[in-house]
Amino acid sequence: MLATPGRLPPAAQDARWAYETKQDGQRVVVYLPGDAGMLLRARSGEEITAAYPELRPLARALGRTPAILDGEVLAVDEHGRADFQLLQSRMGLAHAPARAARMAARVPVHLVLFDVLLLTDPLLTTAYAERRRRLESLSLQGPYWSTPRAVVGHGAEALRATREHGLEGLVCKRLDSVYEPGVRSRAWIKIRNMRAEDVIVGGWLPGKGRLTELPGAVLVGQRSADGRLRYVGGVGTGWSTAERTELAALLRAAATGSCPFDPVPPVPGAHWVLPRLVGEVSYSTRTRAGLLRQPSWLRLRPDLAPEASAADLPRDLG
Repeated sequence: MLATPGRLPPAAQDARWAYETKQDGQRVVVYLPGDAGMLLRARSGEEITAAYPELRPLARALGRTPAILDGEVLAVDEHGRADFQLLQSRMGLAHAPARAARMAARVPVHLVLFDVLLLTDPLLTTAYAERRRRLESLSLQGPYWSTPRAVVGHGAEALRATREHGLEGLVCKRLDSVYEPGVRSRAWIKIRNMRAEDVIVGGWLPGKGRLTELPGAVLVGQRSADGRLRYVGGVGTGWSTAERTELAALLRAAATGSCPFDPVPPVPGAHWVLPRLVGEVSYSTRTRAGLLRQPSWLRLRPDLAPEASAADLPRDLG
């Protein structure tokens, strides 16, 4: 069962919903047959048990009670936050168990459990509130797995807390919702926290098809502490056709043969421009290298010169 992107439920319905922290990991279904065995399946249906050997002791956590659990595998950074880029070093190793074991020692994962689909008997048609109660009664807390708390009501406060702690976002789940395998349901709503920052345009990539003569993406950067313009990613969404056309004219007028980024990013086919255009973009998080994830163009900032903008890298990246 998948969540639909959306907004917080109306305040008048707040008490009918539970709120869970949105995780940034690999969704898995955990099969515990009650015979000390365990099987993990990804959303694609692929078996990935061997990719995460540190989770094997979970097989004995419920003794002989068969269960099917829904959760997400995370890799956590030094600040205790889920880091999908870090997790990618662990994904895709189901067919390389020796390497998976070596990586488990370097980048251990943590399994977050948030639903139970079977506990001796099937629970798919049981309301979320009761499924959640049964899940919490299992007390599944271990060295590499846990059952984080869900909050009933107080959605606005829960969302605010995820923003203040720099978390991915919030998942809202209707208390009376049944579990619909494979369905993207309005009974579950996901809200991704987005951030906004100033960036300096240093280049662009041509579009394709009807956008051949227009920018398909702009290449943007932010200043590091030593004054260099560091590349932070390409932004290819967020414009109307008119805005894209306007931007194309500005980019042509600022064309240069030299890359303004230091170091030069590996972007084949890039057209470089003088770093004098400032824009504002939204994004979800950053990679460990400082690149923006899911960036989208918000607006051009003609009122700001680059030196007067807030287009600065965070201190820990600059």
